[in-house]
Amino acid sequence: MLPLKDIKVIDLTTVAMGPLASMWLGDFGADVVKIEAPGGDSTRHTGPSVEPGMAATFLNTNRNKRSVVLDLKQPEAREALRRLVDTADVFMHNIRPQKLAKLGLEPAALMARNPRLVFAGLHGFGEDGPYGGRPAYDDIIQGLSGCADLMRRRIGEPLYFPTITADKTTGLIAAMAILAALTGRVTSGRGAVVEIPMFECMAGFTLVEHLYGRSFAPPQGAMGYPRVLSPNRRPYRTTDGYVCMLPYTDAHWRAFFDEAGTPHHAADPRFVSIAARTAHTDELYALAGELIATRSTGHWLEACERISVPAAPMLSLDEIVDDPHLAAVGFFATLSDPVLGDIRMPGVPVLFDGERPPLSLPPRLGEHNREVLGDDDPGLAVQAETS
Repeated sequence: MLPLKDIKVIDLTTVAMGPLASMWLGDFGADVVKIEAPGGDSTRHTGPSVEPGMAATFLNTNRNKRSVVLDLKQPEAREALRRLVDTADVFMHNIRPQKLAKLGLEPAALMARNPRLVFAGLHGFGEDGPYGGRPAYDDIIQGLSGCADLMRRRIGEPLYFPTITADKTTGLIAAMAILAALTGRVTSGRGAVVEIPMFECMAGFTLVEHLYGRSFAPPQGAMGYPRVLSPNRRPYRTTDGYVCMLPYTDAHWRAFFDEAGTPHHAADPRFVSIAARTAHTDELYALAGELIATRSTGHWLEACERISVPAAPMLSLDEIVDDPHLAAVGFFATLSDPVLGDIRMPGVPVLFDGERPPLSLPPRLGEHNREVLGDDDPGLAVQAETS
């Protein structure tokens, strides 16, 4: 009895941001029907695979969905899609608005047929700005939203974060915005047009802490939160590896300096308060690094637990999948398929009434055409099954 069990989503998105958003809705119980062109979503071919069209990236962004193939260049396919949207709660897409209008799928047309529809457009940029309608991918948005500049400030050279931060963050925001619109529909009885632009979402994401001194008019300092920009903010080297530690409060730092055998540092004017420590982050973290480097990882993990300072080992990507906590809470799921074999998937991270939502394997291309479209349009179904 998942909370979205009565919600039907028609998902016309591709690649990462949109499919991640609809995957969250599917994880929470919605019936997500993924509409694909005859060639399928490009991520079906991104990464390792044991079956054509079922690559790793597609598996990790499209679980808990059904797949229908429609060639929207064909009038009968567009009409089939409109009929599906007539009975849907949500229609979501990441098609540029100009192209959407040519297909006859603009908000006014679909909502005239289904006034309760939540119409969600996942765009690169807000339509009213000078960038509206431009294409955008994760790298483009990371560069525009300050992510690459944050790396430049840290290491002297602009780099993208080694994860699709813009896609994943905006996908989460999109799922949240769609849920908000569905909640509003309960009282208004009407649907809504929801615009989720990557650039604006990521600008807000970056500036939470980094607007900093320019939060005020006139500015009360430069932009950039010093603590997280410090080049010394990193896992600390120990005698036998690394440890992730964050003494944060006054009490944490006093306890840490006591444990390190240097209690006098707690009285240093640079380190006596959070305001002072923020102003002298580089010196503080450099000093901590020197002290931590004299002892083992095991020592610091035991000591931090004893003195109540947050700490953890640094896990490699390979170690994450074997982490004992994730195993104990049943986070990973293994799904079996006669062709794919056993597929390991990260589970839904949230629980409902103490239970983790179940997972289903991502669909094969056009797998659910007959199931969704029915036998009243067999030509489209045959087309999909032979694509």
